[in-house]
Amino acid sequence: MELWNNLMMGFSISLTGENLLYCLAGCIVGQLVGVLPGIGAPTAVALLLPLTFSVNPTSAIIMFAGIYYGVAYGGTITSVLINVPGESSSVMTCLDGYQMAKQGRAGAALSVAAIGSWIAGTLSVVLLMSFAPALAKFALRFGPPEYFGLTMMAFGMLTVFGGGDPMRIIISTLVGLFISTIGLDVMSGVPRYAFGTPQLMGGIDFIVIICGIFGLAEVFNSLEQEEERGLLKQKIRIKDMFLTWEDWVASRWAIFRGGVIGFFIGLIPAGGITTASFLAYLGEKRVSKHPEKFGTGVIEGVASPEAANNAASISGFAPLLALGVPGSPTTAVMLAGFMMWGIRPGPLLFQNNADLVWGLISSKFIGNLMLVLMNIFLIPVFVSLLRVPYTILMCFIVIFASVGAFTTNNNIFDVWMMLGFGVLGYIMNKLKYPIVPLVLALVLGRLSENSLRQSLMLSGGDFSIFFTRPITLLFMGLAIMAYLTPVFRWAMKKAGYGKVTLNVESL
Repeated sequence: MELWNNLMMGFSISLTGENLLYCLAGCIVGQLVGVLPGIGAPTAVALLLPLTFSVNPTSAIIMFAGIYYGVAYGGTITSVLINVPGESSSVMTCLDGYQMAKQGRAGAALSVAAIGSWIAGTLSVVLLMSFAPALAKFALRFGPPEYFGLTMMAFGMLTVFGGGDPMRIIISTLVGLFISTIGLDVMSGVPRYAFGTPQLMGGIDFIVIICGIFGLAEVFNSLEQEEERGLLKQKIRIKDMFLTWEDWVASRWAIFRGGVIGFFIGLIPAGGITTASFLAYLGEKRVSKHPEKFGTGVIEGVASPEAANNAASISGFAPLLALGVPGSPTTAVMLAGFMMWGIRPGPLLFQNNADLVWGLISSKFIGNLMLVLMNIFLIPVFVSLLRVPYTILMCFIVIFASVGAFTTNNNIFDVWMMLGFGVLGYIMNKLKYPIVPLVLALVLGRLSENSLRQSLMLSGGDFSIFFTRPITLLFMGLAIMAYLTPVFRWAMKKAGYGKVTLNVESL
């Protein structure tokens, strides 16, 4: 009964005219970002975040949530039509979606992606309603040692789900932790790494960093690449968007399985929607009666990963809201927004800001309904956007990034800092160092450091406090196992079990 009352309270908030408009705006922006390759949800949220200083926090977070799961819908369009994933979470959709399009079934591929995402997204919201409050109550037992163990586990999970070279992931994490220490020490008040510069005494604003490392870095990387877009000649008509009975029968269980996999992957810090789509596709291929047909245009190969990435984009809010730990770059940017509005996500959020939490959760039902209708009836409009030259989009990215960095503190110094972080993001991309660990370390760095120091103060400097408390021991054990994953893979390979890899990237 309490759950039902909370949901009704949430709908009374999310169904107001203002919040409906913000939800619609978020869904449209997310769809556009997903359609246009190379921009990404973290960049979109980062560029819009400075514009929400004066906006009601509930309305703003509803809009950002719409952008996040709207991107999961929009990235499908380019994957199916031109074999270019709009987002990394849509990589697996290319395998069968583009083959379906070449067979003249682009409408069916786009339709099953939209409907599957809606079904899985709705299922994920229902599970989130039940799971997040229980997780928040569990988190009330957390003290400084538990929070330190949780952050260590989040960093460790990056080596499991991050893909690429584990050593580069660790180095990227350490760089982020170093940047998070710049400014005044919270406990002693002593400046650290400010080098006598007054603007660095308060640390580097997170908005400045993400506008540079996502916005400008993306522009720098794009300048080196030729714009290649080969849109299919076929026209997408509304009548082509409706599934046949055979399509529905073939995809119904793939949607359900993908949704369940996506929900649980989204709950894991650093799991991410890309990991969810990879695992869902591989899992569906494993249980299929005709696995040899995957990659040739089977509808299950589109339904499962699309359901998974949307479910994960919704369940990813559980660790953010209940624990205050972001599971992806996008939710990390949203966490910065919470802090900007003076709200601290965590166990007490469900008590102190129940209207925000349940308004957000209920808005996901509305947003998913908006998106499925948009993706069935407005596909021709979104397809036409693929003809917009990316050079024009780059100009707008630079303008929004510069304005966002400047308005943070009304200081031109922040614009120069943003430029510096844009160069850093470009160099990291060229050297194949992942950005996600750096962003996660920036967000969790202060929490990790303060929790460590508070724990050692409680124990009188005894590190055994991290291994004598059950919850902390669990988190630290998982963190150690995660960091040892490359060693386990090497040992299995030497033992003759073949090459063990996870070819995925977190968002």
